[in-house]
Amino acid sequence: MARGRGIMAMTPPQLPAVADPGYLTAALRKARALDAGAVREVTVLHERDTVVSHITRLGLRYVGESTGSPQTLILKTPHADFAKTLAQGGRHELAFYLKLAPKMPPGLVPRCFDGRSDDESGAWHLLLEDLTDSHELATVPTLPPSRDQSMAIVTTLAGMHAVWWNHPDLGETVGTWASPEDSAARIETFAGHYDRFADELGDRLSEERRILYRRLIEQSERLSERYHSRRHVTIVHGDAHTWNFLLPRAGVADTVRIFDFDLWGINVPTNDLAYMMAIQWYPERRQALERVLLNRYYETLLARGVTGYTRGALDQDYRWSVLWHITKPVWQWAINLPPGIWWNNLERVMMAVEDLGCEELL
Repeated sequence: MARGRGIMAMTPPQLPAVADPGYLTAALRKARALDAGAVREVTVLHERDTVVSHITRLGLRYVGESTGSPQTLILKTPHADFAKTLAQGGRHELAFYLKLAPKMPPGLVPRCFDGRSDDESGAWHLLLEDLTDSHELATVPTLPPSRDQSMAIVTTLAGMHAVWWNHPDLGETVGTWASPEDSAARIETFAGHYDRFADELGDRLSEERRILYRRLIEQSERLSERYHSRRHVTIVHGDAHTWNFLLPRAGVADTVRIFDFDLWGINVPTNDLAYMMAIQWYPERRQALERVLLNRYYETLLARGVTGYTRGALDQDYRWSVLWHITKPVWQWAINLPPGIWWNNLERVMMAVEDLGCEELL
C-alpha cells in the first residue's frame, strides 16, 4: 500500500484528464501540428481563473520527430463554479473556433488545435495556441491603450469584420438571425429589468435619463429595423473591449490576435466599436481617438474588399450602436455584476450619447 501511494504521488493532481499525453498526441496529429512524434510528458506551467473559465498553460515534451510542434498550449475549461450554469457560453466559443476560425485568414485569432463539449455534463474544453511569449495585453484593465495600440487593435477588428461582411453563410451555416419577434421579446425582458433598475437607483438616475430609456423602449421596433435589414452586417465579437486583444511584444514581428469569443454573433459591425470606445472610455480619451479610429477602421474595410458601405453610413451606424449600448449597464446590473462595472459604463455611455447627439435617432 505504501508503494502504491508513492506511485500516485508522482502524478500531478492538477493535471486535467484532457491533458493526457495520448489524447494530446492524437489531437495534435489531427490538427496537422505533429507528424511522426508523440507527446511524452505534460506539465502544468501556470493556472488561473477568469470570471467564467479556467486557464491552464501546459508544457509539452515529445519523443520522436516534433519539429514545429507547439512546446506549450493553452487549455481553456469551465470555471468549476459555473460549469453548468454558463456552459452555453463555452460551447458557443467552441463553435466559433471549430466552425468559423478555420474559414478565416491566419493571424486574426489564436490557432485552435482541439475542442470538445459534452451536453450531458456541461463540460467543454479548448486547446489553443499559446501566445504568452510573443504577445501581451496592451495595458492592465481598465487603463486605455496608447494611440498606436488602439490603431493596431481596430485594424485587426476591421480585418475580422471584413471576412464575414455580408457573407452568404450568415444565418445559414454561420450564426443565427434574431427574428423581429425575438427582438420584441428581448426588449420586453429588458423593460422589466429597466423598471427594477430605475427603482433601485432612485434619484441617482435623472429624469432626463429616464426619458431616454423610455423613448428607446418605445422606439425599439423602428430602431431594430437596421439590424433586420440584414445589410452591411458581419460576425461581431460581442465583448470587444481592448483587453480581449493580444498585441505582439516589443521586437516581435507578428499580428494582433483577438480572443474570448463566447459572445460572438451576427450584428451591425459598429456594435463592437461602440462597446470598445463609448462604453469603456471617458470623454477625453474617446474624443481624442474616436474619429481617427473610425477612419482607420473604414480604410481597413476598403482595403479588405468591403464595398457599398459609405463613411457616412459608418458614422450613422456608430451613433445607432452607441444609443443601443445604454441598455448594456442595465443588462450587467441584472446579472449582478458589481457597480464598479455597470455604474462606470452607464456614465461613460451616457456622455457619449450626449456628445454624439444620439437622441436625434429617437
